[in-house]
Amino acid sequence: MSEAAAFWPRAVFLDRDGTLIRDTGYVADPDDVELLPRAADGLRLLNEAGVPAVIVTNQSGIGRGYFSLATFEAVQSRVESLLFAEGARVDGVYFCPHAPEEGCECRKPGLGLYRLAAAELGVEMAGALYVGDRARDVLPAQALTGMGMLVAGEGGEYDGPVPADVLRVPDLFTGLRRLGFGRDDEA
Repeated sequence: MSEAAAFWPRAVFLDRDGTLIRDTGYVADPDDVELLPRAADGLRLLNEAGVPAVIVTNQSGIGRGYFSLATFEAVQSRVESLLFAEGARVDGVYFCPHAPEEGCECRKPGLGLYRLAAAELGVEMAGALYVGDRARDVLPAQALTGMGMLVAGEGGEYDGPVPADVLRVPDLFTGLRRLGFGRDDEA
C-alpha cells in the first residue's frame, strides 16, 4: 500500500530498535543510544492527539547473556530521556527478555506482550497501529485486527515479507502524517 486513508488508532504499539532508535545490534550502553530522525516528531504527533504510544520490544540480549536487566533499564531510561528532551514521551514499555529458542509467548510476533500492555494500560488491541522495522513487528496487526506500518531500515530497505495491506514508510513521522496526524503546516 503506497498511500493510506485517514486512520485513527486506539493505541500505537511501537518497536524500539530500528524504529525509534538506531539499531546497532544489541544496544548495551546508554551512551550508544541515538534517536532516529523524525522519531520524536512522530511520537509528539501521537502525544498531541492523545493516542497512547507503547513500546513493545524483543530484547533477547538479556536471555543470551549479552547484557543484564539493569543494563536494559539504563538504556531504556536514556531512550526516554532523549525523547523527553525533544518533547515526546511513551506511555508504556514492554519487553521480552528471552532468547528465541526459549519458545515464550511474549517474543514478537507472539501476542503476549500486546495482551499484557492492553490489559495494564486499558487500551484496545483491535483497531491499534503496529509499527516497526521488521515483519515480526507488524504481523500482530493481522491477528489483532489492527493496521501495520513498516518503517524502512537505515538503507531504505524494507524487511519482509509482509501482508500487502501493511503501510510502508520511510520513518514514523511520515507514516503518521499519511494517516492524518498533525497539522497541515507540519512537514
